Amino acid sequence: MKGKDSILGLKLPTDPRWVDLAALSLEYILTDHAWCEQKAATSCISLIQRYPDLERLVHELAPVVTEEWGHFRMVLTELAKRNLKLGKQRKDEYVNELLKYEIKGDSKENRLLDQLLICALIEARSCERFRLLSEGLPDPYLQNFYRRFMESEAGHYTLFISLANEYLPKEKVKKRWNEWLITEAAILQSLTLRGDRMH
Repeated sequence: MKGKDSILGLKLPTDPRWVDLAALSLEYILTDHAWCEQKAATSCISLIQRYPDLERLVHELAPVVTEEWGHFRMVLTELAKRNLKLGKQRKDEYVNELLKYEIKGDSKENRLLDQLLICALIEARSCERFRLLSEGLPDPYLQNFYRRFMESEAGHYTLFISLANEYLPKEKVKKRWNEWLITEAAILQSLTLRGDRMH
Protein backbone atom coordinates (compact mmCIF):
# COMPACT_ATOMS: atom_id res chain seq x y z
CA MET A 1 0.00 0.00 0.00
CA LYS A 2 2.73 2.41 1.00
CA GLY A 3 4.62 1.53 -2.18
CA LYS A 4 1.66 2.46 -4.36
CA ASP A 5 1.35 5.87 -2.73
CA SER A 6 5.08 6.53 -2.94
CA ILE A 7 4.81 6.10 -6.73
CA LEU A 8 2.45 9.07 -6.65
CA GLY A 9 4.94 10.91 -4.44
CA LEU A 10 2.37 11.94 -1.82
CA LYS A 11 3.99 12.79 1.51
CA LEU A 12 0.97 12.12 3.72
CA PRO A 13 -1.40 9.17 3.26
CA THR A 14 -5.12 9.70 3.72
CA ASP A 15 -6.36 8.82 7.19
CA PRO A 16 -7.70 5.22 6.80
CA ARG A 17 -10.89 6.23 8.65
CA TRP A 18 -11.87 8.32 5.61
CA VAL A 19 -13.08 5.34 3.56
CA ASP A 20 -15.34 4.16 6.42
CA LEU A 21 -16.85 7.64 6.67
CA ALA A 22 -17.29 7.74 2.88
CA ALA A 23 -19.12 4.39 2.93
CA LEU A 24 -21.64 5.93 5.34
CA SER A 25 -22.11 9.02 3.13
CA LEU A 26 -22.50 7.41 -0.30
CA GLU A 27 -24.92 9.97 -1.77
CA TYR A 28 -22.65 12.83 -0.70
CA ILE A 29 -19.42 11.20 -1.82
CA LEU A 30 -20.89 10.35 -5.25
CA THR A 31 -22.22 13.90 -5.59
CA ASP A 32 -18.85 15.38 -4.69
CA HIS A 33 -17.12 12.93 -7.03
CA ALA A 34 -19.38 13.97 -9.91
CA TRP A 35 -18.58 17.65 -9.40
CA CYS A 36 -14.85 16.86 -9.13
CA GLU A 37 -15.01 15.23 -12.58
CA GLN A 38 -16.83 18.26 -13.98
CA LYS A 39 -14.20 20.61 -12.51
CA ALA A 40 -11.39 18.45 -13.91
CA ALA A 41 -12.88 18.76 -17.41
CA THR A 42 -13.23 22.53 -16.94
CA SER A 43 -9.62 22.85 -15.76
CA CYS A 44 -8.36 21.12 -18.91
CA ILE A 45 -10.50 23.39 -21.09
CA SER A 46 -9.06 26.43 -19.27
CA LEU A 47 -5.48 25.24 -19.89
CA ILE A 48 -6.23 24.77 -23.60
CA GLN A 49 -7.74 28.27 -23.76
CA ARG A 50 -4.76 29.84 -21.97
CA TYR A 51 -2.06 28.03 -23.93
CA PRO A 52 -3.35 27.37 -27.48
CA ASP A 53 0.22 27.76 -28.76
CA LEU A 54 1.42 24.68 -26.83
CA GLU A 55 0.56 22.05 -29.40
CA ARG A 56 1.20 18.90 -27.35
CA LEU A 57 -0.72 20.31 -24.37
CA VAL A 58 -3.75 21.06 -26.56
CA HIS A 59 -3.72 17.65 -28.28
CA GLU A 60 -3.11 15.67 -25.09
CA LEU A 61 -5.67 17.48 -22.93
CA ALA A 62 -8.50 17.54 -25.49
CA PRO A 63 -9.27 13.81 -25.01
CA VAL A 64 -8.93 14.21 -21.22
CA VAL A 65 -11.80 16.75 -21.35
CA THR A 66 -13.95 14.10 -23.05
CA GLU A 67 -12.85 11.43 -20.58
CA GLU A 68 -13.52 13.56 -17.48
CA TRP A 69 -16.95 14.55 -18.80
CA GLY A 70 -17.63 10.86 -19.46
CA HIS A 71 -16.72 10.17 -15.83
CA PHE A 72 -19.19 12.83 -14.72
CA ARG A 73 -21.91 11.04 -16.67
CA MET A 74 -20.87 7.65 -15.23
CA VAL A 75 -21.24 8.96 -11.68
CA LEU A 76 -24.63 10.51 -12.58
CA THR A 77 -25.74 7.09 -13.85
CA GLU A 78 -24.57 5.45 -10.63
CA LEU A 79 -26.51 7.96 -8.55
CA ALA A 80 -29.67 7.34 -10.60
CA LYS A 81 -29.27 3.54 -10.31
CA ARG A 82 -29.27 3.88 -6.54
CA ASN A 83 -32.19 6.34 -6.51
CA LEU A 84 -29.86 9.02 -5.20
CA LYS A 85 -29.84 12.67 -6.27
CA LEU A 86 -27.02 14.84 -7.53
CA GLY A 87 -26.69 17.41 -4.79
CA LYS A 88 -25.41 20.95 -5.12
CA GLN A 89 -21.77 21.65 -5.82
CA ARG A 90 -19.99 22.52 -2.58
CA LYS A 91 -16.88 24.51 -1.85
CA ASP A 92 -13.74 22.41 -2.29
CA GLU A 93 -11.60 23.51 0.67
CA TYR A 94 -8.70 21.29 -0.41
CA VAL A 95 -8.43 22.80 -3.90
CA ASN A 96 -9.05 26.34 -2.62
CA GLU A 97 -6.18 25.94 -0.13
CA LEU A 98 -3.88 24.66 -2.89
CA LEU A 99 -4.73 27.66 -5.08
CA LYS A 100 -3.58 30.04 -2.34
CA TYR A 101 -0.02 28.85 -3.01
CA GLU A 102 -0.20 29.10 -6.81
CA ILE A 103 2.26 31.53 -8.39
CA LYS A 104 0.27 34.42 -9.90
CA GLY A 105 1.39 37.56 -11.72
CA ASP A 106 4.83 36.08 -12.42
CA SER A 107 6.30 34.85 -15.69
CA LYS A 108 4.14 32.80 -18.05
CA GLU A 109 6.55 29.91 -17.52
CA ASN A 110 6.11 29.87 -13.73
CA ARG A 111 2.33 30.18 -13.98
CA LEU A 112 2.18 27.27 -16.45
CA LEU A 113 4.36 25.16 -14.17
CA ASP A 114 2.15 25.71 -11.15
CA GLN A 115 -1.07 25.15 -13.08
CA LEU A 116 0.19 21.81 -14.41
CA LEU A 117 1.55 20.70 -11.04
CA ILE A 118 -1.64 21.62 -9.17
CA CYS A 119 -3.59 19.50 -11.67
CA ALA A 120 -1.09 16.65 -11.20
CA LEU A 121 -1.42 16.91 -7.42
CA ILE A 122 -5.23 16.81 -7.47
CA GLU A 123 -5.13 13.79 -9.79
CA ALA A 124 -2.59 12.04 -7.53
CA ARG A 125 -4.68 12.59 -4.41
CA SER A 126 -7.85 11.52 -6.26
CA CYS A 127 -6.06 8.38 -7.45
CA GLU A 128 -5.06 7.56 -3.87
CA ARG A 129 -8.61 8.11 -2.61
CA PHE A 130 -10.11 6.02 -5.41
CA ARG A 131 -7.71 3.23 -4.46
CA LEU A 132 -8.93 3.40 -0.86
CA LEU A 133 -12.54 3.19 -2.05
CA SER A 134 -11.71 0.29 -4.38
CA GLU A 135 -10.18 -1.63 -1.47
CA GLY A 136 -12.32 -0.49 1.47
CA LEU A 137 -15.94 -0.17 0.37
CA PRO A 138 -18.15 -3.13 1.36
CA ASP A 139 -19.92 -3.21 -2.05
CA PRO A 140 -17.90 -5.30 -4.59
CA TYR A 141 -19.52 -3.47 -7.51
CA LEU A 142 -18.40 -0.10 -6.16
CA GLN A 143 -14.94 -1.49 -5.47
CA ASN A 144 -14.61 -2.28 -9.18
CA PHE A 145 -16.26 1.03 -10.14
CA TYR A 146 -13.59 2.96 -8.23
CA ARG A 147 -10.71 0.77 -9.41
CA ARG A 148 -11.39 1.96 -12.96
CA PHE A 149 -11.35 5.59 -11.83
CA MET A 150 -8.11 4.99 -9.93
CA GLU A 151 -6.37 3.73 -13.08
CA SER A 152 -7.63 6.68 -15.10
CA GLU A 153 -6.47 9.28 -12.53
CA ALA A 154 -3.03 7.69 -12.39
CA GLY A 155 -2.72 8.24 -16.14
CA HIS A 156 -3.80 11.87 -15.83
CA TYR A 157 -1.32 12.52 -13.02
CA THR A 158 1.48 11.13 -15.20
CA LEU A 159 0.34 13.24 -18.17
CA PHE A 160 0.45 16.54 -16.25
CA ILE A 161 3.95 15.79 -14.94
CA SER A 162 5.03 14.82 -18.46
CA LEU A 163 3.66 18.10 -19.88
CA ALA A 164 5.50 20.08 -17.21
CA ASN A 165 8.75 18.33 -18.17
CA GLU A 166 8.03 18.99 -21.85
CA TYR A 167 7.75 22.76 -21.48
CA LEU A 168 10.01 23.53 -18.52
CA PRO A 169 13.49 22.52 -17.32
CA LYS A 170 13.29 19.12 -15.61
CA GLU A 171 15.25 20.24 -12.54
CA LYS A 172 12.91 23.20 -12.08
CA VAL A 173 9.89 20.89 -12.35
CA LYS A 174 11.39 18.47 -9.81
CA LYS A 175 12.18 21.24 -7.31
CA ARG A 176 8.75 22.86 -7.54
CA TRP A 177 6.99 19.48 -7.41
CA ASN A 178 8.76 18.65 -4.14
CA GLU A 179 7.68 22.02 -2.74
CA TRP A 180 4.10 21.29 -3.74
CA LEU A 181 4.17 17.83 -2.13
CA ILE A 182 5.23 19.35 1.20
CA THR A 183 2.58 22.09 0.90
CA GLU A 184 -0.15 19.58 0.01
CA ALA A 185 0.69 17.37 3.01
CA ALA A 186 0.45 20.37 5.34
CA ILE A 187 -2.90 21.39 3.81
CA LEU A 188 -4.31 17.87 4.15
CA GLN A 189 -3.23 17.72 7.78
CA SER A 190 -4.95 21.03 8.52
CA LEU A 191 -8.34 20.02 7.06
CA THR A 192 -11.09 18.28 9.03
CA LEU A 193 -11.53 14.65 8.01
CA ARG A 194 -14.85 14.43 6.13
CA GLY A 195 -16.47 11.41 4.56
CA ASP A 196 -18.74 13.48 2.32
CA ARG A 197 -15.87 14.93 0.25
CA MET A 198 -13.47 13.34 -2.22
CA HIS A 199 -10.65 15.57 -0.93
